[in-house]
Amino acid sequence: DSMDLEREKGITILAKNTTVRYAGEGAPDGGVLINIIDTPGHADFGGEVERVLRMADGCLLVVDSYDGPMPQTKFVLGKALEAGLKPVVIINKVDRPDGRPEAVLNEVFDLLVELGADDHALDFPCVYASGRDGWASDTWPTKDGVKPTNVLPIFDAIIKHVPAPKDDPDSPLQALITTLDYNDYVGRIGIGRVFAGTIRPGPVAVIKRDGKVVMTRVLKLQQFAGLKRVDSTGVSAGDLCAIIGLESVDIGDTVADPANPVALPPVRVDEPTMTMLFKINDSPFAGEDGTYVTSRQIRERLDKELQTNVAMRVESGKTADEFLVSGRGVLSLGILIENMRREGFELSVGKPEVIIKEIDGVMHEPVEELVVDVPNASLGAVMELVGSRKGEMKKMEPRGDTVTHLLFEIPSRSLIGLRGRVLTATQGQAIMNHSFLRFAPVAGEVPHRQAGVLISIETNPVTTHACELLSDRGMLFVEPGDKVYMGQVVGEHNRDNDLTVNCTRLKHLTNMRMANKEQTVVLKAARKMSLEAAIEYIEDDELVEITPKTIRMRKKILDESMRKRAERQARDRLEAEV
Repeated sequence: DSMDLEREKGITILAKNTTVRYAGEGAPDGGVLINIIDTPGHADFGGEVERVLRMADGCLLVVDSYDGPMPQTKFVLGKALEAGLKPVVIINKVDRPDGRPEAVLNEVFDLLVELGADDHALDFPCVYASGRDGWASDTWPTKDGVKPTNVLPIFDAIIKHVPAPKDDPDSPLQALITTLDYNDYVGRIGIGRVFAGTIRPGPVAVIKRDGKVVMTRVLKLQQFAGLKRVDSTGVSAGDLCAIIGLESVDIGDTVADPANPVALPPVRVDEPTMTMLFKINDSPFAGEDGTYVTSRQIRERLDKELQTNVAMRVESGKTADEFLVSGRGVLSLGILIENMRREGFELSVGKPEVIIKEIDGVMHEPVEELVVDVPNASLGAVMELVGSRKGEMKKMEPRGDTVTHLLFEIPSRSLIGLRGRVLTATQGQAIMNHSFLRFAPVAGEVPHRQAGVLISIETNPVTTHACELLSDRGMLFVEPGDKVYMGQVVGEHNRDNDLTVNCTRLKHLTNMRMANKEQTVVLKAARKMSLEAAIEYIEDDELVEITPKTIRMRKKILDESMRKRAERQARDRLEAEV
């Protein structure tokens, strides 16, 4: 994982590939070239998985010896089975004191049966490993209790069970582009697999996804060697390569023989399930932190994202300054927003909304599979939280003496804002994972945020005196010295209604002597909201303002009188419809 965000969050976001040459037991003289592709495990980045599976001939299914198969495991494994890949199961962290490798192995088998795997896939090999200590074994416990010193059993399993490419190097050229890279000196670089023939520098035909054929040239070829790329004069069928010099190449395009251009089946990607409003930052502090603030610059950045993210969609909004961005989930959209923020963009985003589909005249919404590992002491609180949001429990089983494993089916829109509430109910000890399951009829209303918010009525720095006066009204999101503006959400109200407050009030000097004037004021610590937490916190009439330096929440309509007028008009329209 090379991205800063991947290292910070501990997840894989972008698919990457590397190449190793293995010369161990079972390998012919000269060794075997093995291309390894690392795919994301989270369903929100399923587009990365779907587009690179076409490059693979087999898959390694890595599962934790304690957690077992997770919801994202089911998603990625299902896609691999659809592509006809046979899994090699690797049970990692088998040396954990609370590990349960035998039970996890049975759970993997049950999962394969549930996904409709054939007998060939069900007869899978299993390797036991400890990635932290760098060893792997074909058996567990290991022979004589001695731990190995290398991971060669994994490569032996690949050689024995993953078939070699059956592509024909003598056929007319066909290569499928599944990944794009960019270099300031050579421009766009297409990365993919050669399915037929041999590709060399020179003239080629690029067949677009709409069937259009573009004649162009390959200026340079590169093959993968470890984590690096090396120049090559030709790449034969079955191997992966990076192609430099192609004009206007996109993911899903076929690079073919110019004398006989035949397209490969394009990359098929599932539809998005969630959409968010992106718009320019029009707050009073707009342009103070960011470099790119106009709608044209935001549109260009979103178009650039579409070139590499095949699971995302962008549509124009109600005005020229608004865009509707659709993706697989809040996490994938949050990663895009965070990347834009770090690149110097300023923008505002609205509350995530699920995409409703009409199937046979009935409105359907996405339903997800939710897994929660919760301490036994907080079991009732979590079940009540999920149940109130239309969650339906499917399974409950103990994991050790202190943890219970819960499996729910829950509408996707019910997950918005749920993570924070579950963590609060369990003192931060719960572990949540979810992945898309299917579309189901709309389940009805889902509870919204219970508490109202505190809204600033002045544009000035926050003062300690004002924070002290507001401490009984609720929890503040700002600290003394922070700049706020009229209409900004500065805290959470103790009650269910919104309240306008003056958090910039100064303590005026008087000539009256006070007995406690020297008293030290101790303020409650402000709650600092992360980007994901702010996106899940807001309601329909609010926005999250994102700049390179700050994340603020605000009302869509900043002026209090105009906000009340809009609420009154909406109420009148609703009464007229009734």
